[in-house]
This record gives sequence, structure tokens and C-alpha cells, in this order.
Amino acid sequence: MYEIEIPSGVNVSVDGENVIIKGKLGSVIKRANTKFVAVKVEGNKIIVDGVKVKSLVKKSSFASTALKTEISDAVKSVQEGIEVKMKVLFAHFPMSIEIRNNKVLLKNLFGEKVPREIDIVGSTKVEVKGQDVTVKGVDKYEVGQTIANIRKGCYARGYDTRVFQDGLYVNLEE
Repeated sequence: MYEIEIPSGVNVSVDGENVIIKGKLGSVIKRANTKFVAVKVEGNKIIVDGVKVKSLVKKSSFASTALKTEISDAVKSVQEGIEVKMKVLFAHFPMSIEIRNNKVLLKNLFGEKVPREIDIVGSTKVEVKGQDVTVKGVDKYEVGQTIANIRKGCYARGYDTRVFQDGLYVNLEE
């Protein structure tokens, strides 16, 4: 059994299998598999407990630990948000980035005439300032999937990736 403290300014409710976490920056919905995990809100605590069926105890333990981590991350992210900085790097062709209709457009990547379109997942926001790209959001998984989509969209198809390293990279310096 795990207990997660609910800070002030965060509202948590359980609706069937969905755990809804709302904060000042937005809301996140986490799904709890009720076959393995029971979730309830008591006072200012979220209680995550595994089921007591003997044949499911091991899976239930793993599921409750994973759900506890997801809910803890969500409680933190609805208060502070998640922000990841990326940097545009190119050696061969000057590349430009544009945001349009919930898509990232990579123009002139490897000298291609048609821009590559990359999906922005969920409520994630992408901001471009020169060579710096900032990916912001409330849900850790949506932000991570957006970054993965951008990295996948920059892949050098048909080129030697040791030579053609143009693209967007996560900036680990900041």
C-alpha cells in the first residue's frame, strides 16, 4: 500500500478506472487497472493498494508501484510543468522550423524540398526561438512522445547517419 500526499492547489478525483489530477497548469488523467490496483482518495492523500488475490499478488505489486510513480509524477507536473529544451544542429543545409496546426514542420532538412511534418501529442506546446526549441506540457508521457516524434522525424533516411547528423537534439547542458 502506498500513500501519496496531495499538496494544496491540486485536486484529485477517482472516476472508475481513471485518476484525474488537476492543478494550476492543467490536468492529467491516469488509468488504473482495477484488476490489479485499487485507488482511493482519503483526505489529502491518495492511497494506491494492490489486490489481495493470491494468484495476482506479484503482478499487483508491480502495477501498484508503477501507478504510484505515475501519479506522483503527475501531481508534481500539474504544479510545476515539464519543460525540455532542444537545439537545432546542422552542418550541410540550413534548417528552419515552423509550428502549424499542432504539427512541427522541419524545412530544408538535408536539402529536401518538401518539409517533414511531425505530430505534437496532446496538449503539449512547442516554442521555437531561433535555433532553440522548447517543448512544454503537463503530462510527462505526452512531452516525451512529442520529443520522440521530433527525433524520429529528423532521421536521415538513405544517408550515413555518422556523417549526416543534422536535426534536433535534447539540450543536456541546461
